[in-house]
Amino acid sequence: MNEQSVWQFSDDRGQLTSAERRPTRVLAYVQAGATLWDHGIRPSAVFGSGHDDPAVPDTAKTGSLPLAEVAYAGAGAALDVETLLSGEPDLVVAVSYGGGQVYGLAPETAKHLEEHVPVVVIDVGQARTLAEIGERFARLARSLGAEEPTSAARELDAARDRLRALAAGPDGARVLALSPAGQHQAHLARPRMWPELRVLAELGVNLVEPAEGPGANWSTVGWAEAGALRPAVVLADIRVNATPLGELRTSEAWAAIERTARVVPWNPEPVCSARAHARFLALVADALEA
Repeated sequence: MNEQSVWQFSDDRGQLTSAERRPTRVLAYVQAGATLWDHGIRPSAVFGSGHDDPAVPDTAKTGSLPLAEVAYAGAGAALDVETLLSGEPDLVVAVSYGGGQVYGLAPETAKHLEEHVPVVVIDVGQARTLAEIGERFARLARSLGAEEPTSAARELDAARDRLRALAAGPDGARVLALSPAGQHQAHLARPRMWPELRVLAELGVNLVEPAEGPGANWSTVGWAEAGALRPAVVLADIRVNATPLGELRTSEAWAAIERTARVVPWNPEPVCSARAHARFLALVADALEA
């Protein structure tokens, strides 16, 4: 495709997005922007979700993005069409958790935004495998003239092989993914609902499954109940909407978990590139090895 060709991309709503030429000023949801960066595309700006600070991006989600060089458009109620268009993007890349609804933007904002600029929506929900999500971002990046280096795929293959070998060990260390929710409780992740956790399960990692009950993605329990699951490794949500681990020092139950478990930082909205995924697998492998 040369620079004067009509650019087209069919997104995960089944909607064909087109432009008179290949877009170069990409405004993206922060997770999408960090993923595209790993493929060699520098977004002109990123925006957050209603969980995020409207003034600064959540660094748990930004991956390797050069934040000094990429503008932050804001998050939540601070995002209106005028704000989103202020950087003059020629493409918006958003994510969805199913049903085609744009995550992080009010429905009316998303609707009116699309009247001014092409919008591509990538589904990052539990209906997709992480590999499928990654391939959709890779295909979008290729349409924009960039591609993740082949060395990243080799890094990922090596990380998968290492983790698979460690998980096959005799001890079957129990791994619990959770999001701290204050001094008294935690949200325990249901592994089947999170594409990145399903990868760990496929590689043989012994992920703790919370008891059945309310909550499709999470099971909310007290810290003592979380500790009773005897995790050897804890994947702890480090996004800004989760309670910082440093604030849990006064919780006896959390302190007990920390004494016996390796704690690995976890971002439930992962950067969906091979290199970022390899880094996460390496952290889990390091914890299991220790």
